[in-house]
Order: sequence, then C-alpha cells, then structure tokens
Amino acid sequence: MTSDTRQTELVAAETENLREVIERARFVLFDFDGPICRLFAGHRAEDVAKDLVEWLERQGMRGLLSEEERAHPDPMVVLYAVHRRHPHSDLVVELEERLTQQELMAVPSAWPTPYADPVIRTWSAVGARLAIASNNSARTVSGYLEDRGLTDCFARNLYGRTQDLNQLKPDPHCLNRALNAMGAAPSAALMIGDAPSDHEAARLAGVPFLGYARNAYKEKLLRDAGAEDVVGSLEPVLRVLRGRD
Repeated sequence: MTSDTRQTELVAAETENLREVIERARFVLFDFDGPICRLFAGHRAEDVAKDLVEWLERQGMRGLLSEEERAHPDPMVVLYAVHRRHPHSDLVVELEERLTQQELMAVPSAWPTPYADPVIRTWSAVGARLAIASNNSARTVSGYLEDRGLTDCFARNLYGRTQDLNQLKPDPHCLNRALNAMGAAPSAALMIGDAPSDHEAARLAGVPFLGYARNAYKEKLLRDAGAEDVVGSLEPVLRVLRGRD
C-alpha cells in the first residue's frame, strides 16, 4: 500500500466518522469565541486585559494582582484572579461588567470563523436546534449574532457568563442550561468548542464533543485534553451537512 493510498483511506475514515458525529446530533451547542468568530481580532484581548488592570489600579488595588497576572494578555485571567481573592464581591461584579463592555466594543471588528455562518444556517435549516454555551457575555453573543443575521437560528438559546464565575466552563453549567431549555438528552447533543475547558464541560455534561482547532497549537491542546474528534476547518462539517461527502 502506497503512502498516498494510506492517506486517502485515512481521510475517508475521518470523513465517515465526522458524518456519524454530525448525523447523531439533534441539538448543537456552540462555543462562541473560536468556532463562530474571533471576537478580539480587531479589538485586541491584550488591550482589554490592560484596561481591566488599569481600572483596578485606579481603585487603589494594584497589589491585588501578581506581576504575572498584571502582564497576562487574557482578560479572563484578570477576572478569575480577582474572583479567587474576592469571590461574589461587588468588585467582581463591576469588573465583569467592564469586561462585558469591552466585549461589546469588540463585536464590530470580530472576524467570522470561515464557514461558520453557512454551517449555522444549514444545520438550523435541516432541523437541528442550536444553542450557544460560552464564557463570553450573552449580551456580546447576542450582538454579534444580530449583526450577522443569525439570531433566528438560535431561537434565543444563548447561555453565557454570569456573575457567578464558578459556573464558567469547564463547569458544565451553561451546557446544562442549554440542554434543559431545549429538552435535549445529552447523548442527542453535540458541543463544538476550541478549548480544553469546552471539552471538559462537555464531558461533565455527558455531551459528545467536536473540537475546532484553527492551528496546530490549538489542536495539540485539544488532543492532550482527550478530544478524539477535531477539525481544522468547518468546511468538512458544511460538506457533510450539505450531503457532499
């Protein structure tokens, strides 16, 4: 058997497995930032994290964060750090709202993930019920979907960050909310996410998982976390939905 033949057989097997994963799903739960768009493509996450740090400093709370946390490019790291030290406090509520406002500012410059829009529309058109289960604010998700004309595909099943940060993924809280709202058995659903926390939340909720990895680093993180089904593009998902594979 030649290497080309082996590669062809491998691709065929992966396509068949993807078809089975997709055809089993009657309810599809999407993570938001990653599988649907790159939220901070034009409004950099590093700048958002810096804004949160500077806001804390203006409140006289510079010492609340370590040097590493103050320099971290992920705004969620700042939010988590404050939550760990002052859980359920007014400070966390204010910081979360500030992050939400920054997310809303990022919506107009977000980059749609290639093939995400037609995947969403096609999956909805063939009868699947769709929901968002995200660590971003539901207000952010709603604003983006409205801009893209995708709101009706989700029937307002948008479940995002609450002020109780213990309920963020990898906790399955937002997945369970979506499943309960749709009356969905976990085994009949599919979670599409791009992070190990998405995979772990799906595992805890009993929901099958399909990883989306836009680069090799993302794929390695998902594989190391135990994800078995991972795609580097949503194009093969769209092809299966349209019956071309």
